[in-house]
This record gives sequence, C-alpha cells and structure tokens, in this order.
Amino acid sequence: MSKSRTCKALAALGPLVTAALALGAVTLAHSGVVSGAVVDGDGKAVAGAIVTLADKRGVSESVYSDAVGGFRLATGLQGELDFWVRMRYYRDDTRKLALPAGATTSVKVTLAALTDARAISEDSPPLAHFSTIAFDPDEKALFSRPNFARDCVSCHALGEAVTRQTRPLAEWSQTVQRMHAYLGNGDPKAIQARSEMLAKAFDGSLVSSRPVVPVDPLLFTAKVRRWRLDTSLVPHDPAVHSVDNRIYTVDMMGGKVLETDLASGTTKEYAEPADGMPSGGVFTKMGMPAPYGMTVPRGPHSLAEGKDGKFYLTDLIGNSIGVFDPKTKTFEHHPIPMEAKALYPHTIRAAGDGKLWFTIAFSNQVGRFDPASKEMKIIALPDSPSLSIVGGPSPYGIDIHPADGSVWYAKLAADRIGRIDPKTLEIKEFDSPVRGPRRHRFDAHGKLWVAGFSEGAIARIDVRTWQSKVFRLPVFAPGQVPSPYALAVHPRTGEVWVNDTMLDLVWRFLPKEERFVAYPLPLKGTYTREFTFPKQGWACTTNNSLNRFIEGGMPELICIDTGRVLARN
Repeated sequence: MSKSRTCKALAALGPLVTAALALGAVTLAHSGVVSGAVVDGDGKAVAGAIVTLADKRGVSESVYSDAVGGFRLATGLQGELDFWVRMRYYRDDTRKLALPAGATTSVKVTLAALTDARAISEDSPPLAHFSTIAFDPDEKALFSRPNFARDCVSCHALGEAVTRQTRPLAEWSQTVQRMHAYLGNGDPKAIQARSEMLAKAFDGSLVSSRPVVPVDPLLFTAKVRRWRLDTSLVPHDPAVHSVDNRIYTVDMMGGKVLETDLASGTTKEYAEPADGMPSGGVFTKMGMPAPYGMTVPRGPHSLAEGKDGKFYLTDLIGNSIGVFDPKTKTFEHHPIPMEAKALYPHTIRAAGDGKLWFTIAFSNQVGRFDPASKEMKIIALPDSPSLSIVGGPSPYGIDIHPADGSVWYAKLAADRIGRIDPKTLEIKEFDSPVRGPRRHRFDAHGKLWVAGFSEGAIARIDVRTWQSKVFRLPVFAPGQVPSPYALAVHPRTGEVWVNDTMLDLVWRFLPKEERFVAYPLPLKGTYTREFTFPKQGWACTTNNSLNRFIEGGMPELICIDTGRVLARN
C-alpha cells in the first residue's frame, strides 16, 4: 500500500476509533476524561503522539493520538496531574492539569517540530547512535554488529544519553575492561580495539538518520499504564500470580521482591534475607569480585510460580534457588551444592510436574529443583565455543514443552538450542535459526518462539522437525537492526510480545497476519525485560536498566492494554 493510501486509511479509521473509545469510556466507574487533539505548528494532525497523565505517586496512563490527531483518555487518576504529550522529533508539551473525580476537560496541544540538528540527534533512539560504530563487515568477526550487540547491549542500551557521552580513550578503556571482566574475557588487545571503536563513534558527532516508527491503527485503541517503582534499583523479571493477580518483580541489584497491586497502584517490597550469605554472596566467599559491583548478599534474577503458589527465584549472587511465599511474605533458600561447581543461576521455569528447571549461565549447566523432595540436580551441558567475547556459551533462556514436558534451553553466546529429556536427562543440541537466541517460549500448540538478540528477528520452530520460520523485526533506518531481548506468548490470543532494548518501544507480533506492531513507550532509555499477562489481558513488563540510564532515573512497571476484548479461558 502506498504512503498516501495508508494515510487515507488511517484518517478514515480515526473518527471511528475515537467514537469507540468514547463508548468504552462510560463503562469506567468514577472516571474522568481528558480529550482533545494534537497538531503541529501548521495545524496538521499529529498521529501517534503519546498523551500521558501522571499523579504524584508516579502512576500514569497514556494513549496515542489517532489518525486525525484526536485523543480521549478516560482515567481513574484525579487531582493535580502532570499532563504530557510526546512525539519523537517534536518538542514535548508538559503542563499541570486539575482533574476532579468524574470531571471532563478538553485540551488542544500544538507540538513544535524540532529543527535544530543537535536537538534532532539527541531525540533519536539509542539504536541510531549505536549504529554509528564502525562494525566489522564480516558478521562472524569478533567486532561485527551481531557480536557487538551480543557483548555490549545485554544489560542496558548503548547509545542512550549517558553511554554516548564524549569521553577520552583512557576512560573508555577502563569501562570496557570492566565490562569484559563481567563477560569472562580480559584480552587486552580486544579491550583496546573496542575502546577505540567506541571513542571514535561517540565523539560528539550528530546522527541524522531520523528513524521514524510507523503509526499502526491498532495503537488508537491502546492504553499504556505505568507504575513507578520508587525503591527499586534494577527490577528484572516480573510475573503475575495466578490467584491474587498481583505482579511480583525481582529486584536484582536491590536483593528484594516487589509486589504491585494493579488495582490500587501500590507497590510493597520484601527484602531477601542474607541467611548466612555475606555481601557479594558466593563470589565474596570465593575471593572474587561480585558481578556489576553488587553488594547485596542475594540477588534474585528470574522467578516462576510453582504448583504450590510460591515463587521460585534464581539467586545469582547467593547461588541458590530462593522461595518466596506471597501469603506469608517469607523466604527460604536451597543452595546449589558446591561440588556441582555451578555459578550464576539465571532463568527459571516451572514444569507441569511441579519441578523447577533453570539455566546456570557462567558454568554451562542446567539445574532442576524438586520442591517436594528438595532434591537439586545439576546437569552439565555439551561444550560449545563462544562466538563473541563472552567467556563461554552462556546458557540463558529456558522453557518447558506443554505436551511432553521436555526442557529446552538456549545458549546466547553459542547460537545453540538444546533439549533435555526430563526422564532420562538425555541432551540433544541444534543450531539456532537466529543468532543470539536469548529467551524463548512455547505456544499452546508446542511451537517454540525464540528471540534472536543478535539478529533483530524472532523465529517460530517446530521442534519435532526442526523446521523454522524467521520473522525479521522492522528496520526504520538503513542498518539499524533492533535487539529483541525476550518474548512471551499471550495465553489467550497467541500473539507474541517482544521486548526491545534499543528503540524505546515494545513489539506485538500477530502470527495470523505475520506482522509486527510497534508500541512506542514514553521514556527514553527504556530497556524492557520479560512479559507477563494478568487476568485483565494486558501485556506487562518492566523498564529495567541501571537507573541512571533511564530518563528520569526511575524504573517502572509497564502494562499495555490493547483495547481488545478478550474471552476468558
């Protein structure tokens, strides 16, 4: 479809969508309504602008302006609110707005387009700046784009406002040396070469690529809800509890579990007790520096709800499987045996028989924990060469086949996917159809969906035949390939939600149509982790990065309500 035909189609949809939103709004008890239009300096409609209301607690709701610039935000927020409209390559409109309970108000917003080259460059996503690095054109080379992404954007974006600051080569060398140490590689030549590449790329030069995210009509019915996690340091994976429908998030750097009540907007925190573990955990015990300079005795990284309703956590610093009981708010720990020589338990999933399976990233292993017998089984995986600077294959994602209970893991640094027979523990490994397989999930039909972090693609695999189909994420400017961190399959719709780390957005993939929908998020420096799906049908994730890399310096829980009416299971 041509650009002009697309615009006409969007324009035709706009009034219909606005009317539908108006009808839906009356069902919200005690809601206020803020409506209006977003236009540019010439009075032309701005479609896809993010219109946000936020209260003093840090609870916010956002909608997107439609094809004719209109918006209608029905909200339970009230009182003095922050009103904020943002569209990339326009200057933000921010103001205070008084909204009594049940009140209706109208606002007209005129956004001024950015014209200064530096302002446009600063408003560009991290991916635009990252893509200025002079990557090796040989994709198998150590400093190729896929390997550079695998090495350097695994924990936070590279190219956002902080990391792209101009700094001398010596300072870059110190940073890269520290980062390479985290990855288990201290090669001085590689450190020097990477430092020079970064210093040259981030020298204060402006980017002019101007990647623009297309505005999909599905945005016009969506609402983005956010809860600021004020006391969190690095909220990692979230998971909704099957009974209380609250979202529990592990705070890796803070050593605690967060409990967010979606109805009230409140978050409580529960510190994971040391249980005899010193600051820095087992790394301190072994006389090694803890990863990322962590000082907590225990650092929960991933969580999964067991059949008993408790959450099981991978404690990467304490080298144990933690258990958090949402009813009693208490913890217990089950250490990984020292003789297993295991280090850094990573991602955890629950099997249908109640057992928990988890990857162990630093020591190329997979673990199994049985809550009933308390038995811990550690399984050594086949050796696989690392394809980048990472000092090992790095077992990362893991999931359980819904029919036969087989356990499937991914090796991020080796481009391998493996299967473990849950009864015999026999292991088979396969080449991944996408580079940098990071986290994956099965759908209800037993198809395995994999996020290719280094390739900017996701893949659907029939594990019976190992036939796959690869779906490449849209590229909005030449050479600017996204980095999908993880994905999850919506249990009711079968749609695949994909976490992006470099474009300040998340992706919704519609399998029947085989197309992606991009949902831009309000904050710059957004780096989301995993998706979980509460009973409302929303797709929820965390904005996870080191605080200083997120605009405003505050992590948050994010839920996207697509506006689609979902049937109950």
